[in-house]
Amino acid sequence: MKLQPVALDERVEAIDLMRGFALLGILLINMLAFHSPLYYIDPYTWFDAPGDPQTFTFLDIFIQASFYPLFAMLFGYGLGIQFLRAEARKKAFAPLAVKRLAVLLVFGILHAFLIWYGDILITYAIMGFLLIGMMRLESKWLLWLGIIIYVIPQTLLLIVMFAAVALDSSFYVGIQEVQNSIAAYGGGSFAEIFRQRFDDWMYGNNPLNYIILVVTILPFTMVGAAVAKWRLIERTKELKKVWLGLAAGGFLAGLLLKLAPYIFETNIAMTYLQEIFGGPLLAVSYAAVITLIVQNANVARLLRPLSKVGRMSLTTYITQSIIATTIFYSYGLGLYGQVSLLTGTLMALGIFAVQMIFAEIWLTKFSQGPLEMIWRKITYGLNFEKSNKSNN
Repeated sequence: MKLQPVALDERVEAIDLMRGFALLGILLINMLAFHSPLYYIDPYTWFDAPGDPQTFTFLDIFIQASFYPLFAMLFGYGLGIQFLRAEARKKAFAPLAVKRLAVLLVFGILHAFLIWYGDILITYAIMGFLLIGMMRLESKWLLWLGIIIYVIPQTLLLIVMFAAVALDSSFYVGIQEVQNSIAAYGGGSFAEIFRQRFDDWMYGNNPLNYIILVVTILPFTMVGAAVAKWRLIERTKELKKVWLGLAAGGFLAGLLLKLAPYIFETNIAMTYLQEIFGGPLLAVSYAAVITLIVQNANVARLLRPLSKVGRMSLTTYITQSIIATTIFYSYGLGLYGQVSLLTGTLMALGIFAVQMIFAEIWLTKFSQGPLEMIWRKITYGLNFEKSNKSNN
């Protein structure tokens, strides 16, 4: 028996719903970087148009740093499920997983350098390569090692930040970089946009930042893989009290930490505390709430459009970048740096609504999104398609 991708009847409704929900949150927060030079500004003071401060506060507390952890955990969960299926079928997991991740890496490179510098697919692919070597660890080891890899470096870095704040509490503002971004993205040629996109990608992915990124993203994927190996989501009814505890405890603790810059002083240390510890706790609570509410068939049916977006997550993620950059970059409407935060947020909701409609229509005719189909065909080859048809 050949190792195959997840069949439609094997899908877990809660996972697709979480992916769809995560993609909405990711678009809402990415929109700030689509239309503004987010890397180089103080976001607490930059967005000052009517309605912007309130919009930023909402995004900062409930969205920022809470959706990429959720998506990273789902990524680890997916690898974990693939590992379990390979084990059940007595097939080697690593070769196919490496091929699948290599294709994802290519998607990420094309996305990062030809569409938008804020790509996360490259990082997910690299974290996936690292996770493959850990997949045979017991679930408890995956979980606790992930927590240790995350907490110790982040705590040390936070201490350094609080020490730095004692000397200078201001946010970095790069005036020249802001001007370069607006000039390139808002009115530059494609070559100028490419150069600025490359510079922005290097700024966010320099060696020091990437080390921090590894100890931030990898642990989330490890936690997701542990959850998959324990089959915690599939056992929701049996473990209802655990999920209720994660929902309530994660939300309360996460919310308190996310409010830290507003309760105390707004500086880089408080913001880092808010994001690096508060964000993941809220992510866990969001995941727990979704896991619980999807047990109700009526609620699950009502939220199915969001689940369908989650079923084609790669297509949704990349088309978000294509649509947004076409709106804001000079080769499209050229609105970069010209819209308020509130307007950008409303545009994000509009884009996502269109994506839900597209997913609804597309999945009435096909079982996967268009990019997922390409990913599958490259990974499994045309032989899979022929054998799959002959078995039907």
